[in-house]
Amino acid sequence: MNLSSRFIAEAGMKDQLHELHPEGPYDELSEPPMPKLTSTEFARFLDFIEKFEDTTEQSLSMTQGYRELRMMIHVMRNHLAGRLTTPTSLADASGLSYGTAKRGIESIIKRGLILSRPRTKSGKTVSLHPSHAMIEEWENYAKRIKALLGDTFGLNPKSDSTIQIILDEPYQSSDVISPPAVLSQRLDLKGGLRVLMHADPTFMAMHNLKRQLEAIFGVDIKNKAKSIDSLREEILSNSRFSHSHYDIVTCNLPWFGELASQNMLLPLDAFIDRESYNLSDFHSEAIHSARYAGKQYGIPVQTTPELLCYRKDILESAGLSPPSTTEQLTRVARALHNPGKRFYGIAWNAARGTPLGHTFAFLMAKFGQPIINLQRIEGGYAFEDAKGDQLRPMFLTDAAFRACEYMLDILKYSPPNILQMSWYERARSYAAGEVSMAYCYTSLAPLFELNKNSPAWQQTGYLPHTVGNHGRPVVPIGGYALAIPANLSEERVEAAWAALRHLTCRSMSKLYILNGSLVTSRFSVSRDPEVSSLSPLIGEVDKMAREGILQAWPRPPVADITSIIDIAGQEIFEVLAGRRSIKKALSIAQDRADRVMRDRGYY
Repeated sequence: MNLSSRFIAEAGMKDQLHELHPEGPYDELSEPPMPKLTSTEFARFLDFIEKFEDTTEQSLSMTQGYRELRMMIHVMRNHLAGRLTTPTSLADASGLSYGTAKRGIESIIKRGLILSRPRTKSGKTVSLHPSHAMIEEWENYAKRIKALLGDTFGLNPKSDSTIQIILDEPYQSSDVISPPAVLSQRLDLKGGLRVLMHADPTFMAMHNLKRQLEAIFGVDIKNKAKSIDSLREEILSNSRFSHSHYDIVTCNLPWFGELASQNMLLPLDAFIDRESYNLSDFHSEAIHSARYAGKQYGIPVQTTPELLCYRKDILESAGLSPPSTTEQLTRVARALHNPGKRFYGIAWNAARGTPLGHTFAFLMAKFGQPIINLQRIEGGYAFEDAKGDQLRPMFLTDAAFRACEYMLDILKYSPPNILQMSWYERARSYAAGEVSMAYCYTSLAPLFELNKNSPAWQQTGYLPHTVGNHGRPVVPIGGYALAIPANLSEERVEAAWAALRHLTCRSMSKLYILNGSLVTSRFSVSRDPEVSSLSPLIGEVDKMAREGILQAWPRPPVADITSIIDIAGQEIFEVLAGRRSIKKALSIAQDRADRVMRDRGYY
């Protein structure tokens, strides 16, 4: 081949290469090449590295000579992930010889940054955990590094990420809640911590955090989750044993009157007084609901109001305003109801029994009357010390009749399966885009607030219950509190209280929300910027709690309220099914409920 032919052949080969890789050799890189830094950028980067090292040494309690940073990162990472750290695993992670790593670990423990906790009673094996001081140090360190990064690289604090990271304006430290720290001593509970839970997103978050909670408590955790009616039956059944099968039980707020009056729960006042346990951070209605006869029987773990959820986009496109009265809601539901396109006006609890009974009680409240004869006080009705005639059912009132009329009105604009619809079904229907409005507990809001595939995602507005005649804006609260069974073996009670206190603390409540829940009973958790940025719902509920709109009297935690609610749900279902008149159903309900309350000696 002559020289010219060779050049032509090589040129042709190069053309083929360029056709396969238009950008030449860079096309074969897994990542595009980074442009060179300008002199100014490079100088700023060197300044950052110098400041980074200085900040690290100033912020963290590290000594020279050991690779403590790597060990501390390993302990912190395992703590956040709920993984166990042992001296051996930490020594391996350090990259040092075992003897050198051991001396480094002992030095960190001696300075109070790592807790060494026995895994067994013999104390022969231990687990390692970051102390509260270490967690605080690393939080402060992270804030300083974020601020430093912002100054160095000019990062925009107003990002569109799900959780905004403010780099040049750190959050007020009082607003940011630290991750939960481990207990200094493992819980002394033979066989582990036994918890009876309600099956909802908050308690599913607790269950999903099981490994991390086990690391915090130092014992195995055995969870059992039940639906609402099954949960109550399990608590009642457990009370009949000589020794409780559970260390902690989860109680629906309206049950405390019944359970406490029958001595099924342990009063917590002695623990609260001994430790000066501050209850002021909790929603007051939730605290009062878990109290009976002047004694505290439960600590709230979630407050879940029932709100009117509505599709902002659909109402706006139809030129409709969000409803504030029962008449307005009926008109909006009628205007948007389109069964031909399988789209309906409103979803609500209409299933027989407890679901419909709750709806009836809440609708009576719309019209200004509780389901029993509670004493009226400023801002609502008194329920804590209700007795005698104050426990008399109020089915034969104008409010009860109007509540039934309202249900018949909105029944016409409801999904075809409305008479089988309860808490989850109505929330699922709304999340699936089948209805324009729904009464919904906030505990189930993750179905659409955290689900980008839901048509209601970022399109939902929230309102108090619409107002009827003689009513005022009110948001009925539901929720759950943790309690200790009265028949728990005495040797387990102290450890059960320690677990209960930590499961309801601020840092745990925040952790539940970061793992799929959207409800809390604590004001401070709602103010945490990482929490409040997750959903506008959190701020809405916090505002309602501060304004005193959240109320427990629509479904008061008094003795045998569950019986009255069940009777309401049974008898009024006959009205919705078209088999009985309103007047007849209410008369039967009054007779049945009166008989129950008289037989039990309330009046």
